[in-house]
Amino acid sequence: MTRSARSTLPGLLKNWQLVLPLAVFFTAFVFGPLALLGYVSLHTDVSLEQASLGQYTKFLTDGFNLGVLGATLWLGLKVTLLTLLIGYPLAYLYSVSPPRWQKLLILLIVLPLLTSAVVRTFAWLVILGRQGIVNESLVALGLLEMPAKLLFTPTAVVVALAQIELPLMVLPIITVLAGIDPNLRQASASLGAGSWRTFLQVILPLSAPGVLAGCLLVYASSVSAFVTQTLVGGGQQMFMPFYIYQQAIQANNYPFAAAIAMILLASVLAIVVMVNLLARRMRGVAHG
Repeated sequence: MTRSARSTLPGLLKNWQLVLPLAVFFTAFVFGPLALLGYVSLHTDVSLEQASLGQYTKFLTDGFNLGVLGATLWLGLKVTLLTLLIGYPLAYLYSVSPPRWQKLLILLIVLPLLTSAVVRTFAWLVILGRQGIVNESLVALGLLEMPAKLLFTPTAVVVALAQIELPLMVLPIITVLAGIDPNLRQASASLGAGSWRTFLQVILPLSAPGVLAGCLLVYASSVSAFVTQTLVGGGQQMFMPFYIYQQAIQANNYPFAAAIAMILLASVLAIVVMVNLLARRMRGVAHG
């Protein structure tokens, strides 16, 4: 063994000691349960005696099942776009505000994370109900003669999820915007660019990594938001998380529920990988 190899060996051992606790945690609480879920999905009976890909075939050859999957993925896209539409201006406002206002803004952004998603979901039930704040205000203003059905609609689910997932979009964008050199704005202005041109050609492209991270976080979280989808949707809209619950708890069909969960996981991972590859290719074209 050479001298350089001997000198690097203690460092490698030390790194393994640091990584080992995290590796054990992920194995026990992430990869282990996923492996068990995959094992259950590869059976056709609850007793797990007959191994087969029948559960996946059953799902992928049924139009209703594919419709539920498509509705869930489409819901995630709508929530992500609405959250981006609201979150980016909020993050940009934070980045250009004085320090004293930044403290207040970051408090308002982080405050929802200190409240359970279940509580925030029930708040939307109160807000959008027939006797809720929105309906009563519209009736009082004479805009409606009688309360409208705002709750248990696709729009209500999108709006509620966008509000709940908003911090996951804003915080990554704030982090990236805070790392942009302020001198770039001054340099752009000195070259004759206005504020809008500086934003579109300098700030927006440089903030793309934060936008990408926020979109992926919101998308992955919104498609799996069982509580909000079920309560605000009222069980009248079928999405994958509720479908998994229905098959596992109500129908007691654990292999099929496990297959649904694995298909949802694979679909989300595929979208995340494709978005990352597209972002890398766009960055390569821009640098080239």
